[in-house]
Amino acid sequence: MTALPRGESTPGTSAADGDGGGAPEDAVPPPAAEAAEALPERAAAPEAPDEPQEHREPEVPEAPEAVRGGDDGAATGDAATDEASADGGAAESGAADGGAEGGALSEAQAELAAQRELRERIEKRKAEKAAPIAAGTKLSGTAADLLAAVRAVESGEKAGTAFYDSPSAPPPPRRPAPAPQSRGHAPVAAPAAPPLSPGAADAVRSVLAEGGAPEALARPAAGTLGEGAAELLRADPWQLLAVAGVRPEQADGFARALLGSACGPDDARRTAALVAWVLEHAALRGDTALDASTVRSALAERAVADPDGAVRDAVEEGVALVFQEGTGPAGPDAPAEEDVSAEGSAEAAAGETEEPVQVLLGLDRYALAEESLADGLARLLTTCEKAAGLADAATAAPSPSAAELIRAAAGAGLVAHSGGEAARAEPAALIAAARGLGLRALGATHSEDGRLRLAAATGDPDAAVTLAGLLSGTEGPGRDEDGALALDLLVVLDAPQLDVEGAAILVEALADGTRLVLSGDPAVLGSAGAGRVFADVLAARACPQAVSRTPDPGPIGELVSGIGVGELNGVEAPGKEVVIVPVRDAGEAVHRTVQLVADSVPRAFGIPAADTQVITVGHGGPAGTRALNDALKQRLNPGPGRFGGFDPGDRVVHVPSPGRAVPGVVRSADAEGLHLECAGGPVVVPQERVESAVRHGWALSAHQAAGMRWPAAVVVLPGDAAQGLSRPWVYTAFGRGERHLSVVHGVDRALPHAVAEVPARERTTRLRRLLEALVAPDAAP
Repeated sequence: MTALPRGESTPGTSAADGDGGGAPEDAVPPPAAEAAEALPERAAAPEAPDEPQEHREPEVPEAPEAVRGGDDGAATGDAATDEASADGGAAESGAADGGAEGGALSEAQAELAAQRELRERIEKRKAEKAAPIAAGTKLSGTAADLLAAVRAVESGEKAGTAFYDSPSAPPPPRRPAPAPQSRGHAPVAAPAAPPLSPGAADAVRSVLAEGGAPEALARPAAGTLGEGAAELLRADPWQLLAVAGVRPEQADGFARALLGSACGPDDARRTAALVAWVLEHAALRGDTALDASTVRSALAERAVADPDGAVRDAVEEGVALVFQEGTGPAGPDAPAEEDVSAEGSAEAAAGETEEPVQVLLGLDRYALAEESLADGLARLLTTCEKAAGLADAATAAPSPSAAELIRAAAGAGLVAHSGGEAARAEPAALIAAARGLGLRALGATHSEDGRLRLAAATGDPDAAVTLAGLLSGTEGPGRDEDGALALDLLVVLDAPQLDVEGAAILVEALADGTRLVLSGDPAVLGSAGAGRVFADVLAARACPQAVSRTPDPGPIGELVSGIGVGELNGVEAPGKEVVIVPVRDAGEAVHRTVQLVADSVPRAFGIPAADTQVITVGHGGPAGTRALNDALKQRLNPGPGRFGGFDPGDRVVHVPSPGRAVPGVVRSADAEGLHLECAGGPVVVPQERVESAVRHGWALSAHQAAGMRWPAAVVVLPGDAAQGLSRPWVYTAFGRGERHLSVVHGVDRALPHAVAEVPARERTTRLRRLLEALVAPDAAP
């Protein structure tokens, strides 16, 4: 049965529904999911970052039509890679904007500066690879092995499997961190737009106009491609694909307008740009690499006559890196021996019976971030000594699971801790015990809401920071000249939200001997960025793992726990903690949602509308976040939207940096920009960034809501949302309410099907293999 409160075979309304009568069963079969939108002609900003599009066709952001349509024989299929991820790309371009007033670095700027430092190191390593490098001379461990394997594969000398037996070199020593210097909890500041020389902007506009593209793309193109964007686009029009929201057929039309008959579907510039585009869009879905056969198929669907040659050329030009996973003979679909530049490492010696080799292609930024992260985690494991005092503190732990976690952290430099919402008390106990012993211990969370809950659990407001604040330096301890954080123990909660680049920056900032605990719920949605750091650490079994035995309490906890194991069970809800509201169509879903938020939940539970969060599957459609936010604003805070569509009192979500969604409230607006109150502090969003960085926030996606909880949650499941449902999505959305959960249910049997049959999409990553190669098999118990 789909009814969640036990004992009801046909779900009906309750006292909280807002009208006394029971609604009939949703007998209308759910319609097919809404097709991906085409890019509209007007320029509009996409929504705040949403989850990777794992079980439905990605929704394209409202962005200008980049070029006139083209049909150079380029196919328009490839559903897996055809659409841009609306939110991540727009947020990244927005977050790349410049500095805060007065010269003070904002949280977003400092985070981006850290990312730039990492990318500078990546570029340096990339430059070093231009000449042959003997493995082990300038690099160490798996990084050297991989580089040697790639060089040998490119030259055709030998298979890459020969390079995975070399032992990893010990990590270089690092200076210990200095004494902590508390910096408090500074409010988030929105960065201003970076200056762009008028000449460069005009030149880009001129080239775009010549190719039939709208002027609205001038600033994004210049921001992405740099001051020389005009010359680059004129020489290689397919570089337009690097701009968020631009699709291959649009870039084809742009190129045809500029080059005429001089271009074709097999132009080397086009195929190289397509390889990069396919890999970038895989990253937006969470993959740090792709199987080479998947890339070839995507190229073939884009009318590339020789996909093998295109992949080989892309590898030779440095557009993509090639890797192999596995140590045995290649499978039945292995490439021919002559394809050595791209896939020669798939060859295997006769008679071997190991796991078949999988050849992967990836972008250097993610490949090197995974290598850096693996090396850093191995460094923490090998440089940390056992802390006897911390182990003794386990005897006073508030629960057996907390004691187990404290003992694990006392004996290892890296620990993985997993559990639900109630299990967050165990990292809090670890932090409190460590600080009681005089250790410099800190907890970092994904959101401000999580920080406040952790601070309350530890009883010390200085014991918790947001991860973004820690990385940017606006919260927590300072750093020394080597960039090391002044910590003895760092506990990262909401670890599934860590993407590989952010995790690499974090681990690089930890001094030798620092203990790192990654804690989170493996069943929630993964990170908005590329990678699956927490899942890979768990799967590699490279460190001790502490699994909480503390169940989540109450009917909501019982319901969510069942969903986590694939069961949508009925639960006893005597206090109407869980209510099912069946609806027949999207229009009724919007009506009942507004009724619940504005009337029913406040009247029945005393929870005001400001403490009730609406969560739905996507941004578009008749019951997506846009439609729901319009309806909720009209009911809860009507107004003309005189400040760029916003009025004082509007609930909003602010995107200060890629992958982050910070709830806030509009306070006012003036010449400086839109004034918000976010995370308890003021934020001023410049006028030019309002459209791209601020959205109404009465309704969020499940990924935007991850890491946060509200007293009440209303989860909206209209019929057209069926294809977007999965077990992690349902688990995450249903777990956002603390006291009450209403489910506006219009998907019929699609809900139990998603819980039982649609697990998390497997992301393609390399971190697990890298960790397994670096860490001894007996490192974990």
